[in-house]
Amino acid sequence: MKNQRTIIKSSGDTVRFEPDKLGLSLERSGAPPGVVEAIVEKVSGEHYEGMTTREVYNRAFALLKNYRKSCASRYKLKKAIYELGPTGFPFEKFVSAILDHSGHRTRTNEVFQGYCVAHEIDVVAENGEGVTLIECKFHSDEGKKCDVKVPLYIHSRFRDIQRWNESGKTPALRLNPAWVVTNTRFTADAQKYGACAGLYLLSWNYPAGESLKRRIDRSGLYPITVSMLLSSREREFLLDRGIVLCRQLLEAPYLLDHIGIKDSRKKRILSEVEQLCNVFSEP
Repeated sequence: MKNQRTIIKSSGDTVRFEPDKLGLSLERSGAPPGVVEAIVEKVSGEHYEGMTTREVYNRAFALLKNYRKSCASRYKLKKAIYELGPTGFPFEKFVSAILDHSGHRTRTNEVFQGYCVAHEIDVVAENGEGVTLIECKFHSDEGKKCDVKVPLYIHSRFRDIQRWNESGKTPALRLNPAWVVTNTRFTADAQKYGACAGLYLLSWNYPAGESLKRRIDRSGLYPITVSMLLSSREREFLLDRGIVLCRQLLEAPYLLDHIGIKDSRKKRILSEVEQLCNVFSEP
């Protein structure tokens, strides 16, 4: 039966192929209803048993790209975050930049003294509510999840820092619950432990309504790697200079001159980036 068609996820699990989910992801790219319906119908008609989620994505992406590049760029968000790798450091800078543009003051790779040992923290974010310590777990493998060992480990480090903070041996900081951020997903046990231990877990799809994807879509804070016009070498040049957000490129367009990009192409790149930065209402 049609509703029993399946696809294979990057994890290797087989799940039911749901055209409605494909349509929703296309809607969130900003594509109009008519284009969404046409792409869903085309991809559904080409479905075959054993088809992978990557193949579904690639086909939908190719069709969307023919309609409007800015919509295709938004649609490739998940892939674009993987392209921040492979070291994970640009992902830390990306998380830091998102929080910077959300009312925090951030620093990266800062050492905090613990009661037993010192700990290097990926991102430190401050606002009027206190100091938040954030650990970022970047995976280049789409099928890899953060299991319960990750929040267990982060929680033990946070408790060591908290114990030193409460020892009276140094001026106390007002520490907020620690965060663990990943570009992939958390297992159910990891989510359960995080909730029990008082950690804030943020992943591609978690928590519901406030996931990494939803936060990016709402704010328009897209990584520079979503660009359809920049080459891999050009993206790497910008990342090396701390440009991880499209919005940051708009604030420093002269960097494109440093790469040797001609004025006509520079205008197209900046126009594309500006479109991506325009926040739109989610359906």
